[in-house]
Amino acid sequence: MTQRPATLGRLLESGWTDRTVKEELRANLVARMRSNEDLFPGIVGYDETVIPALERAILAGHDIILLGERGQGKTRLIRRLIELLDDEIPVIDGSEVNDSPLSPISAFGRARVAELGDDTPIRWIGRDERFGEKLATPDTAVADLIGDVDPIRVAEGRYLSDELVIHYGLVPRTHRGIFSINELPDLPPRIQVSLLNVLEERDVQVRGFRIRLPVDLLLVATANPEDYTNRGRIITPLKDRFGSEIRTHYPDDRSHEIDIMRQEAAAPVAEVPVSVPQFLEDVVAEFSQQVRSSGQVNQRSGVSVRLSIANLETLIASAVRRAVRTGESEAVPRISDLPSLIQSTLGRVEFEGFEEGREEEILRRILGQAVLEVFREYLMGFDFTALLDHFDGGAEVVSGDLVSAAALLAQADGIDLAPILLRLGLRGEAPGDAATALEFALEGLHLTRRLNKTGARYGG
Repeated sequence: MTQRPATLGRLLESGWTDRTVKEELRANLVARMRSNEDLFPGIVGYDETVIPALERAILAGHDIILLGERGQGKTRLIRRLIELLDDEIPVIDGSEVNDSPLSPISAFGRARVAELGDDTPIRWIGRDERFGEKLATPDTAVADLIGDVDPIRVAEGRYLSDELVIHYGLVPRTHRGIFSINELPDLPPRIQVSLLNVLEERDVQVRGFRIRLPVDLLLVATANPEDYTNRGRIITPLKDRFGSEIRTHYPDDRSHEIDIMRQEAAAPVAEVPVSVPQFLEDVVAEFSQQVRSSGQVNQRSGVSVRLSIANLETLIASAVRRAVRTGESEAVPRISDLPSLIQSTLGRVEFEGFEEGREEEILRRILGQAVLEVFREYLMGFDFTALLDHFDGGAEVVSGDLVSAAALLAQADGIDLAPILLRLGLRGEAPGDAATALEFALEGLHLTRRLNKTGARYGG
C-alpha cells in the first residue's frame, strides 16, 4: 500500500487481512528462502547445524527453546527473528496490547470498535514494537509477565470488576509479536506455571478476573543445558509445551571463531593505525579453543566466544600502547603482547576446584600450546639454520611489550627475515611486520626446544 489507512473503514477497503504471527513468519521465511537471501546475517558457524533446525521450527509453527552455554549467540539469533516479521502492521490507536482492528482481544479494543465502528483510528507499528524480552531472574513476578491490578486506576474510580483496571504484563503487550525469555530455568516454578496457558491454550489469566486474552505470539526461550536437563530447574509440563528444542554450540572451526572476532571486536584507537597479522589471530582463536577442551577448566560453565573477542581487543591495545610509548607509526601486535591475554582471560573462565591457585600457570601453558600449534602450521619444515647460527656465538635478543620494532630488529642485524615473512604472508618493508615475524620464529624455536628463553631474553 502506498498510503497506510488511518481508520478501520479505510483498512477494510484496502483488503487487509489478519494472519497469525507464526503464519507471517512462515510466509516471510519461505519468500526469503526462495530468493536465496541471507536469513541470519552476522550469525557465524551455524549454517549447517542451528539455522536449518531453526528454519524447520518456524515452518512447523513451533515455540522454541535454544539450549547452549553462555556466549553462543542465542540472544542475537532470537533478535534476528524480528527481521522475518512484516515491516508494519495496523493496531487500534491507544491499545496497550497491539489489538488488531479486525479482531481486538482487550476490553479497550472491543469497546473502541463498538463505539466508533469504521471511524476507529488505527496506527501502524514496526517490527521493533513487536518484540518483547525478559531476562529471567529469581525476583521476576507473575505481574511482570502476565499483569496485575493497577492501584492507580482503581484510585481513579474504576471498579475491581472492570477489566480496564488491569495493567498488562510483558506477554500480553507483545501480542502479535515475538517474546523472548532468557535463562528460562532461573524463573521460580510458580512463575513458570503462569506460562503454561500461554504456550498451549494461547491465552493469559490475570488474578481472579474472568477474562481470556487469546494472545498471538511466538515464544522463544534460552537455557543452559545443564540447568534444563539435569538440575530439575524447569517444570516438566513447561518443557513439554515447547515444540522445538535447538542446541547451539561454540565455533567448530577456528576460521569461524576468527570471523566472529573480527566482526565483534571494538574498533582500535583511531589515532594509531593497526595491522594484526593473521597468525596472531589464529593464536587467539586457538587459545580459546584449547581452553574449551582443557580438563582443568570447568566446561559446564562454558568458555564464551566473548573471550576471543576480548583477547583480540587486548592484544591490539597492547600493541597500540607500545606504538604510542615508543613513537612507532603503526601498531603491529607481537608474541610479547600475548601475556596480557592471561589477565583478560582469568575473569572469564572458571577452573576445577582442585586447580585453585594455579590458574595463571594453567593459562600460560595453554597459551604456549596455542602458539606452538600455529607455529607448526605456518613454519613446520622451515630451515632456521641461518637464524640459529646467529645465536651460536652467544648473541641474545631481548624482547618485551615496550621494545620498539626498530630496537628489536637492531639485535638481529644481519639475519635475512624475508623467507619467514614470505611464509607468514607479511609485507617485507614494514618494520612492525619484520619484528612480529622475528618474535614468532624465536618463540616457536623456544617451544620446540631449539632455543633458550629466560623471561623475555632469547639465547642459544
